[in-house]
Amino acid sequence: MELVLNRDRMMNASAAHTQIDDLQTNARCRAAQAGNWGAVLSMSLCVAMLIASEFMPVSLLTPMAQGLNASEGQTGQAISISGLFAVATSLLITTAAGRLNRKWVLVTITGLMLASLALVASAPSFAVLMIGRALLGICIGGFWALATAIIMRLVPSGDVPKALALMYGGQAIAAAFAAPIGSYLGAMFGWRAVFWALTPIVALNLVWHMIALPSLPTQQRQDFRSMIALVKRSYFRRGLMACMLSWGSAYTMFTYLRPFLEKVTGADITLLSVLLLILGCAGFIGTWAAGRFIKGNVAPLLKMPAMVMGGATAGLLLFAYSPVAAGLFVAIWGAMNTLFSVIWMTWMSQNVDDAPEAAGSLMVAAVQASILLGAVVGGLLLDAISIQATFVGSVLLAGAALLVIGDGRRMLKPQPAATDV
Repeated sequence: MELVLNRDRMMNASAAHTQIDDLQTNARCRAAQAGNWGAVLSMSLCVAMLIASEFMPVSLLTPMAQGLNASEGQTGQAISISGLFAVATSLLITTAAGRLNRKWVLVTITGLMLASLALVASAPSFAVLMIGRALLGICIGGFWALATAIIMRLVPSGDVPKALALMYGGQAIAAAFAAPIGSYLGAMFGWRAVFWALTPIVALNLVWHMIALPSLPTQQRQDFRSMIALVKRSYFRRGLMACMLSWGSAYTMFTYLRPFLEKVTGADITLLSVLLLILGCAGFIGTWAAGRFIKGNVAPLLKMPAMVMGGATAGLLLFAYSPVAAGLFVAIWGAMNTLFSVIWMTWMSQNVDDAPEAAGSLMVAAVQASILLGAVVGGLLLDAISIQATFVGSVLLAGAALLVIGDGRRMLKPQPAATDV
């Protein structure tokens, strides 16, 4: 009798555990269907901090060069070095992280960003600054390689463009406030204080990640073989090339925007801060447009970033002597800058949905390589010829991107042929 009672108790306990497991599974399924929007917002703040950290030297280029006894062209390489390490990390992250839970990979990346900011802010020399920027590059490459794949797991497939737009809203926030506030506070308190000011926000983001992000165990391991298989796809190779040319054009211009506005527009610190604020605030327009209009086939939209941003750069070359005209063109550039990222990452999510982490690694490597080359070539043109030559190079890269993109149809995943019944 006692054996029967024990057996019944064990069966009841097993049934209870099964019910609990079923409830937990159902809860996770409901959360996935509804979307983990708190986690998306946490990633949006991380984007804001990464963008602010990566491109803060743009708004502080002149005082950083003076403080470190380097030329403006050399100091611009503080962006290129982070790009170099971002390229390497983006290619290695999925293999190095293996089957680690992606939640804790993101938490680790955010912790490294905090360490990088502290190192840059306290750098006693240009060499130490570059070490801190290299560490930031590891964070950039790791985060962006995984970001789109993680977003695809946080929300239903139909909400991916909306979630991407929300995540890239962090880019608009950083562009709106980091550069103008950075240049203004840098003039008042010194450029080191600007980097120190970012550290408590990153620390808060670190805690938010731990609370908001759900467990993200790896679904499948993707390594170099996955990336090689993707590169063999002709439509994806063409997309990578168009990506590199488009981003290279954008950041050849953006890296050296402050020297251009100072030398050509004649902007003092107040006007410079206003123009950078206009550029950043325009990014909110791009974020709104991305969430509202990017749906379905993105092929017709792929050429927009190179066309609009290249045109805005050409407009600055021709009319930047007028502060009003400069404000108009930087606003156009800033609005498209946010749309830019959402358009291309939506293209990736729609056309390489079978290997999102491998595709993300290659996309980030392509983007960061183009930013790196843009900063290097732009700096060489600035030091050897003039700031106008840097902007001409940006326009030429935009033209090359348009030629590669065409109507965009050759960068779409081939659809299986219909079969007769």
